[in-house]
Amino acid sequence: MSPSTSSVHVVAPDEHILTVQEALEPLYMKLEQEAEAKLLQAAVSAGWSAEEALKAIDELKRHELESIATQH
Repeated sequence: MSPSTSSVHVVAPDEHILTVQEALEPLYMKLEQEAEAKLLQAAVSAGWSAEEALKAIDELKRHELESIATQH
């Protein structure tokens, strides 16, 4: 685990959290933001514009959601 993700507090079950999803959500969101930032940085470093990279990232997310939806 990277130092930036280790600072996110995951709530223990005995701390009256309603679901494990709620306990993990802050870490999940932080990891998602870090991943998107790294993808953007890699694309821009390779010569793509930030706008092109963000469109590509959005398209990847859309494909992932479609893939999940068709599996159910």
